[in-house]
Amino acid sequence: MHIEREFEAELMRGAELFNAGRYFEAHEAWERIWLGASEPDRTIVQGLIQAAAALLHRERNNPRGAMRLWNKARDKLGCAPAAYRGLAIGDLRAALERRFAARTKSTARPQLRRID
Repeated sequence: MHIEREFEAELMRGAELFNAGRYFEAHEAWERIWLGASEPDRTIVQGLIQAAAALLHRERNNPRGAMRLWNKARDKLGCAPAAYRGLAIGDLRAALERRFAARTKSTARPQLRRID
């Protein structure tokens, strides 16, 4: 299905941007597919969008905004399987938990690893 291929391509493009620390661009890529997605994809992609936005707020020294968005993302990503459409969502959740629990600003970026 053409729409399915577009969804997968944009999902992976967003993951690449996310891994490069280009959180705003990842957010934009994922938002394009989120708008037309059905469940459970819609909720999972929204969680990814919110996680990217949370990291962007953290980088911009807005801890309150970062935590607010992370809490929303955590709820949505908590419903996702550990492996989702070739992405290691479970590993990302764990990395984000560590990142947002840390009192200091880490230089290591959480990664959204591809899996087979």
